[in-house]
Amino acid sequence: MTVKSVALSLADLTDNDGVLAMTASQDKTIRNNWQREEVLALFNQPFNDLLFDAQVMHRRHFNPNQVQLSTLLSIKTGACPEDCKYCPQSARYDTGLEKEKLLEIEAVIEAAKVAKASGSSRFCMGAAWRSPHDRDIPKVAHMIREVKALGLETCMTLGMLSEEQSEKLASAGLDYYNHNLDTSKEFYGEVITTRTYQDRINTLANVRNSGMKVCAGGIVGMGEEQQDRAGLLMELANLPRHPESVPINMLVKVAGTPMADQADLDPFEFIRTIAIARLMMPKSYVRLSAGREDMNEQMQAMAFMAGANSIFYCEKLLTTPNPKANTDMQLFERLGISPEPFHVDKSNDEQEAELHQTLADVKTDSQFYRAG
Repeated sequence: MTVKSVALSLADLTDNDGVLAMTASQDKTIRNNWQREEVLALFNQPFNDLLFDAQVMHRRHFNPNQVQLSTLLSIKTGACPEDCKYCPQSARYDTGLEKEKLLEIEAVIEAAKVAKASGSSRFCMGAAWRSPHDRDIPKVAHMIREVKALGLETCMTLGMLSEEQSEKLASAGLDYYNHNLDTSKEFYGEVITTRTYQDRINTLANVRNSGMKVCAGGIVGMGEEQQDRAGLLMELANLPRHPESVPINMLVKVAGTPMADQADLDPFEFIRTIAIARLMMPKSYVRLSAGREDMNEQMQAMAFMAGANSIFYCEKLLTTPNPKANTDMQLFERLGISPEPFHVDKSNDEQEAELHQTLADVKTDSQFYRAG
């Protein structure tokens, strides 16, 4: 078969949005029984073959030229009792981060307005807690309701949740809850000792059982081996139901944390991880998350080719830098990528005017913090 005939065949199978047509009987790609040897075999594929397979899989389920935009706000910063070796929020490490109390609802609403006017469809709120106190749940539930009233999807990451807490957040209307596995079971003890891997699995189960959507991923570049990256993806893909959102974070090395001097991960290994996440969890949004500040445009473009279709779009990811929003839009334009559309009830001119007014009204420029 010639290159031209292959292109024609793909064109015949593709709809106007670039999504490959597929019957229900053809969609046998959703699995929850992956073995480590299978995942390692994917890691050992020739790079171009792996990216091609991931791109084909991506087109089966998503428009390949659209990326979902989320904004992340730290609603409570620092003084976390956990000992995660990568995290500047831990009270155990001197990173120069100033701790802050839970934000007032007015500050959260202002930040959400900016996010929406800037084009984000989902507003994520993170608090540096081991787990929320029951007394905090009404406050965060109020935040959820107010942000949803703006027409945004909502997501929170607050640490471990009980069944009752999960149900209360779901009742408030929370769409997504983020709780990362971080790494493989085998490497986990090298990263954190103050909560177990099973604690994280239990929280994900509580979130899923409450009816909320699951956002769960991990961090690469922490000194783990390839088999650990395979183990992380295997754990995520073998959950009873795949997470709807899978953030893949590159370690952000922060001075004062035990991982500040960790060696850099090979960029191609990061792209492989994105591609394999796409192949193993075909219908999940794969988010190019923390670490994007240190990725050049070519690496980000390759990540989109590998199947990443979600980014955090804001000044900072809780407490680590993120590329500026206008830089993202410039890259999107050059790549022919557009933000995934969501319902709006205003014209472009009205949205632009709203953005300028909101930015003028915001009283602080330090609302965005840590990586999630």
